[in-house]
Amino acid sequence: MKKMIVGNWKMNKTTAEAMVFVKRLKKVKSKADIVMCPAFTALYAVSKLLGKSKIKLGAQNMFYEEKGPYTGEVSPKMLGVDYVILGHSERREYFNETNEEINKKVKAALKNKIKPILCVGESLKQRKAKKAKQVVGNQLKKCLKEVKKNEFSRIIIAYEPIWAIGTGKTATAEQAQEMHSFIRSVVSKIIGVKSSKKLKILYGGSVNPKNIKSIFEMKDIDGALIGGASLKLTSFARMIHLCS
Repeated sequence: MKKMIVGNWKMNKTTAEAMVFVKRLKKVKSKADIVMCPAFTALYAVSKLLGKSKIKLGAQNMFYEEKGPYTGEVSPKMLGVDYVILGHSERREYFNETNEEINKKVKAALKNKIKPILCVGESLKQRKAKKAKQVVGNQLKKCLKEVKKNEFSRIIIAYEPIWAIGTGKTATAEQAQEMHSFIRSVVSKIIGVKSSKKLKILYGGSVNPKNIKSIFEMKDIDGALIGGASLKLTSFARMIHLCS
């Protein structure tokens, strides 16, 4: 399966900074699928720069309604992207997004021909209590509720252990593999083993040039959702090179 690398810039880079970065990124050769997710404010400018480039465009979030009196929200019809990150741990923690709300967003994205990158993951407290699989399994079932089987081919799952995001801590390759294997097994009960093998599952938890190669050697890890390390072109390009 072709590897996928998604750069999540979070609340960083002005439109001008994003344009400079993308112009340089287009010169980086890669065999992997690359998706860049800038802030809403830079989406239009970056989409014009990417044009027919192999690099795809993603958004960091969206609302589940297509229009209406929702001040400050952005609908799927307004995005003009190929992918959208949904259910990121920061959205769950800081903005109190629930599995039910994320489920609405997943279905809205699919309806509007946008591929959702659904994030799931446990906290350090939950892992220490040996509830990691219970938590992740529950997130998957609730966030994917009522999604049609034939729509799973357009869904990407990103496992992001909350305790390893922006902390400098990283799950070992073996810990990541164990959870990725579990995620695939949960989805296999919905769409079947054969179809679940085609599901792309990304790892997101302080991925950097030093650990990406060992992480990508794991059987069920199909790519990475990269935060801080995607902000600098040198480190991001290095990771692209290592997975190609």
